Amino acid sequence: MTVVLHLKDVSLKKDGNWILKNINWDINKGENWALLGLNGAGKTALLHMLCCYYFPTKGEVEVVGRKFGRDVLGEQLRQQIGIVSSSLKQKMYGTDSAYQVVLSGGFASIGLYETPTEAMREKAQQILKDLDCFSYANRPYRTLSQGEQQRVLIGRALMNDPKLLILDEPTTGLDFIAREQLLTSIENISADEDAPSIIYVTHHVEEILPTFTKTFLLKNGEVYQQGDTADMINSEMLTTFFEVPVEVDWSEERPRLKKRY
Repeated sequence: MTVVLHLKDVSLKKDGNWILKNINWDINKGENWALLGLNGAGKTALLHMLCCYYFPTKGEVEVVGRKFGRDVLGEQLRQQIGIVSSSLKQKMYGTDSAYQVVLSGGFASIGLYETPTEAMREKAQQILKDLDCFSYANRPYRTLSQGEQQRVLIGRALMNDPKLLILDEPTTGLDFIAREQLLTSIENISADEDAPSIIYVTHHVEEILPTFTKTFLLKNGEVYQQGDTADMINSEMLTTFFEVPVEVDWSEERPRLKKRY
């Protein structure tokens, strides 16, 4: 079985503080994980490490077959990781069309500075169609709704056929309809035979789709629990995790969370 991600006893120290402590995590090809944690849990630091913007203070990190401290990393690694995040969203050029934004993913660049091949153009067009973005392919990115922008960014992330796709709270700022449309797109992506493994980062339990069969609970920079989603997302586990009494109700293979009084 191909290992997409391997973290062994990983810790990260920044400005004299331990941000991550003794993280162990393995993701195999074909697995899709939800990464659940409240604000300040260390999710962003962990993602920065996976994209080799941070290096561990202690421990072993291997992402898509490249081991930190042994292999060439940087852009070569990042081209094998698709990522959608709020910080990336803000870096896009608003005057670029949705089509150009998707195309730029083929070069892992912000903006187009090289001439795409015909094969790249065809692939970008197909991705836009698959994500129901083709109708606004020629519209400037800045004129798109937040939900449309997020789908375009996912399309950009898929251009290089990544082995790992990281979606960092992609529904932030979306209304209910736009959120569900985006989640449907993510579900469709995961169903593809050649789909990358997905890490879906959230603090909203209701966004955990059936495709996320594994869940990683991160709290105060440490692994709280990890394993099958059914074992992680239940009333007893999340009551202790959130430190407030909650109830989890499963409906149509999606969890719903409410506070217990």
